Amino acid sequence: MVLAFDPRTKPPEMSTTPGYRPSRPPRHDGAPGEVPGALSDAPADPTWTPAGLQPRTVVARRRLVMATLVLGTLAGLTAGLSVLLGHGGWTVLDYVLLATFLLSTPWTVIGFWNAVIGFAILHGSRDPMAVVAPFLSRAHPDDPITAKVALALCIRNEDPDAVFARLAVMREALDSTPWGERFVVAVLSDSSKPEIIAAEEAAASRLSAGSRHACSVRYRRRTDNAGFKAGNIREFVDHAGDEFEFMITLDADSLMSADAMLELVRVMQALPRLGILQSLVVGRPAESGFARIFQFGMRHGMRSYTTGSAWWHADCGPYWGHNAAIRIDAFREHCKLPHLPGRPPLGGPVLSHDQIEAAMMRRAGYEVRVLAREGGSFEENPPALPDFLKRDLRWCQGNMQYFKLLGMPGLLPVSRLQVLLAILMYMGAAGWVAFILASAVKVLEPATTEPFPVAFGIFFFVVIFAMSLTPKLAGLADILVRRDERARYGGGARLVAGGVIEVIASTLMAPAVALADAIFMVGLAFGRRVGWDGQKRDGYRLSWAHAFKGLWPQVVFGLAVAGLLGAVMPAVLPWAAPMLAGLIGAPAFAVATASPAFGRWLAARGLCAIPEEFAPDPTLVAAAAAEAGGREEERLAA
Repeated sequence: MVLAFDPRTKPPEMSTTPGYRPSRPPRHDGAPGEVPGALSDAPADPTWTPAGLQPRTVVARRRLVMATLVLGTLAGLTAGLSVLLGHGGWTVLDYVLLATFLLSTPWTVIGFWNAVIGFAILHGSRDPMAVVAPFLSRAHPDDPITAKVALALCIRNEDPDAVFARLAVMREALDSTPWGERFVVAVLSDSSKPEIIAAEEAAASRLSAGSRHACSVRYRRRTDNAGFKAGNIREFVDHAGDEFEFMITLDADSLMSADAMLELVRVMQALPRLGILQSLVVGRPAESGFARIFQFGMRHGMRSYTTGSAWWHADCGPYWGHNAAIRIDAFREHCKLPHLPGRPPLGGPVLSHDQIEAAMMRRAGYEVRVLAREGGSFEENPPALPDFLKRDLRWCQGNMQYFKLLGMPGLLPVSRLQVLLAILMYMGAAGWVAFILASAVKVLEPATTEPFPVAFGIFFFVVIFAMSLTPKLAGLADILVRRDERARYGGGARLVAGGVIEVIASTLMAPAVALADAIFMVGLAFGRRVGWDGQKRDGYRLSWAHAFKGLWPQVVFGLAVAGLLGAVMPAVLPWAAPMLAGLIGAPAFAVATASPAFGRWLAARGLCAIPEEFAPDPTLVAAAAAEAGGREEERLAA
């Protein structure tokens, strides 16, 4: 594969020579008290990205390469499927199958090339971060923090003890640096349950008590929940934003080390035309088997994938809604979300606000970047499949609203593409379900006398399946080829065993999730919706009744497809077995993976473990101790 760089001879903007800085728009070293390296007031060079990080020609060349790879691959796959569908002549169902395939495949192809390019950069470049995160060279670990920064935490009916325990750890970490006084913790509550409100107020009072802390704490609660989370943030920046230059947005489960927060702020200080800097968020160690498996796959899979996407996204990077630094004045002026026409669920306030805010920030002339490197930025993952589905359907509802935002004026082409891809992420699930339905019905068509190209059919199936697994396989390979990384994961044997478990689990889980998304999207047309409320974050024992209540459609659909195939074309059943097992066995999968005993079994053997389980991170250790102390206080109070 040919990339836009040769790993043996890096182009100038990727140089790792000590002290080297590429030619860029005018800079000044800063007067006393000013941030060194800040952009001057001179007009930006139009041949560079707004923050002066990369020549536009380099970025354009990367995007051209990516577009060529993706479109070429899609064309090849379409041609291959056409050979299979054209066997014996085309029917209406064949055209339906081709259309649904084209709807469901782009995300697979993009993920494949993101992972391949990311792996090539990680192992073919002398300095991968210089390739995908050139902003890191503009800040130094010793740069002073001169800006005032808010840690903006949005909560709604969450466990106050756990939330404020994590906040206390982050505040203590910042206080341990010389820059604690530059930060303010702003707890932005939209809670509606009286007992939770009272607990929040008590916890906020305890956290803000005393004068020994340089980093202060403020608590504010809205009573109307207008605009949901995005409205909560908007109210804050409109009424309190003048006091701060930046905010680091946090979710209820967010946890960041002081080093991670300071790094984001230092980069933002150094680059006045950088509007959003997103950290790479990874899961915390989990007790639940489901969460362990899920975040293990995400952890090793995200590195290559995010590196590859950052390579071509460049200045049009993502914002994931939390664990990111944002320039408040630019956000307040340019990122006010529209009120969508029509009634909810597809009209009204924008739910999935983050991607749209990133697109609006870039439209305003500010770069949006992602730091494609692990380092002190954590979250928690759902403990069971039903909780995962609840969160996924909320995201699905928000992304379906993007249909009304695709035509927003002034968006850059890449930003508009990202909005479209966010829609396709869920439309692809519906396309996959439609493809399965059409395939099942097609077996009822009269057989032809022309021999079917069985060998080519098997080859095509293997190619598609391998492409879907490439982000995971690239992530595993990235770790396996490096001795230090293998050690961080407990050794190669544990890593491979965990990888096998995760691939099996994700293969079984995928059809259940896709069907849930498809059913929900049909319901959206009839007014079905999900709301924003507190989420389950701690592991628990899932009952069979609870599992069947949410997953019976998967069982019925799987049995119907299995019965049809078994009656008409039983030879297909072995190939459909993984999909059918995932559907029919969805309740059993949910109960088994949520079982505390299963989680303990995995943990005892170091399976599906993340590096922090073998070398505990100080921030995570402190947070775990603080959360345990909060639970003990709650138990004693009860």
